[in-house]
Order: sequence, then C-alpha cells, then structure tokens
Amino acid sequence: MRGWWREIAGLVLPVACGGCGRPRTELCPSCAAALTGAGEGPRRVRPSPEPAGLPVVHAVAPYADAVRALLLAHKERGALALARPLGRALAVAVEAAAGGTEGPAAAPLLLVPVPSSRRSVRARGHDPTRRIALAAAARLRGAGRPARVVPVLRQRRYVADQAGLGARGRLANLAGALEVVPGGGRLLGLGKVVLVDDLMTTGASLAEAARALGAVHRPFIPGIPHGLPGRPAQHGFEQRRAAVIASSPASFEINRNSSGTWIVAGGER
Repeated sequence: MRGWWREIAGLVLPVACGGCGRPRTELCPSCAAALTGAGEGPRRVRPSPEPAGLPVVHAVAPYADAVRALLLAHKERGALALARPLGRALAVAVEAAAGGTEGPAAAPLLLVPVPSSRRSVRARGHDPTRRIALAAAARLRGAGRPARVVPVLRQRRYVADQAGLGARGRLANLAGALEVVPGGGRLLGLGKVVLVDDLMTTGASLAEAARALGAVHRPFIPGIPHGLPGRPAQHGFEQRRAAVIASSPASFEINRNSSGTWIVAGGER
C-alpha cells in the first residue's frame, strides 16, 4: 500500500533529481550519464578480497556520488520512478554478463534477483531489486532479447542487517541463508540464468545466491541443452553470471591484461 501512495505522490508533488537534487526533473542528464558509466560501458568487477564461489560480475558504474544517491533514493526514499532508468542500466550489465545470443532459438535470459528480507520489504514498502529487475527485463524484451524475471531465491533463516559488517562478517552472516523455492529448479532450466542485484560491495550476497542455485538439482527438460560441446550435462546449476548496476570504485580498478594476469590497483595478482 505504501508503494501506491508513493507513486501517487510522485505525480502531484514537486520532483527533484534523485542524484543531485536539481529541481523539476526526476533524473537530470548529468546523473543519467553517470548511471550508464559515463560512456565507458559495462565492465567486469571483482571485490578484494573475492569470496569463494563469486560468479563473473559485470557492473555499469562505480558506487559513488550521483549513482550512490540514485540507488539510495530508489531503495530507501521510495523514488519509484527511478526504477525505469535503473532498470535500463541493469539491462546493459545483464547483456554484458550474458554474452551474445547463439542463433534465433537462443534460450531466454532469466534474471534471478537477490532477495531482500521480508522485514526490509515491509519497512521500505517495496522490493527494490525485484522492481529494477522487472524494468530491466522489460527493457531487454523491448530490444528484442527474450527475458523474464524468475524470483526463485528466498531467505531460509534470519539474516542480520549487513550495514557495518566487513567482508568476513557479511560472509558469515549470509552463509547458507538462501535457498531455491520448491519447483524453482525447473524454471531455472528454461533459459540462461543471470543473477542480478542493484549493488555489489563485498560480493557476499552474490556468492551466497550462486551457492544456493548450485545446490539445486537440475531437472531434464526436453529441448533444453544442459551440457556444452565435449562436456557432459551437469546435474546442478553452475552459476557463472551476475550483473549489478553499481559496484565499489575499487572493484573497477581490477583489469586483465593480455597475458591473463589480473592487475589489481597497479600490482599483479
């Protein structure tokens, strides 16, 4: 109910840019450019330290300044109209994470959002990640790429507030916290799965989500290839793709050179 009131209020009350506060616009051109990575496009990001089991993650912008303000405005202050531009940004990251299509009969993209806790959803009046994921899927479909949101992950136990926790604390807090809902395995077998979230900081949430997907038995579905050429089909899901809108600035400093060595902020790894 609270979400409906926020949407109605957004139609009748004065608006300001969620990124910089510029009046009479929900998103100014400058902040819109920042949200798309200022023209640099989506890039692979890696937190340091990197949690075990983290899939390959692509992001479009560093979590700072206007981008940080936009995500917080949508998530915490109920600026629901920002879901559409945030969804556009996420769609760009999803395409980078998923790679190209394999012919006209390519499997659809299945966007699996990292779930928020029920108490967070109640407090905010909406589920920000799922809302953005729906906008991203709509954007992808509009561009001719089949996509849908498959919210098959749920929390199986209490999880403490992540704010204030470091990398180790977040890993311990989330270990074994997620599971796939009954019947979710069959849905996941119908396309190319991409884990999605609005933000990556330590990578703990995405690593736990990938673990939960990997723990699910993969059913046989006629017409859906499970294996790769020369490799047997897997019994479970090996989740290797994830996309977020923003990631910590330091994670963007990690690039790979032509020799295959990871360069981390000027040093080899």
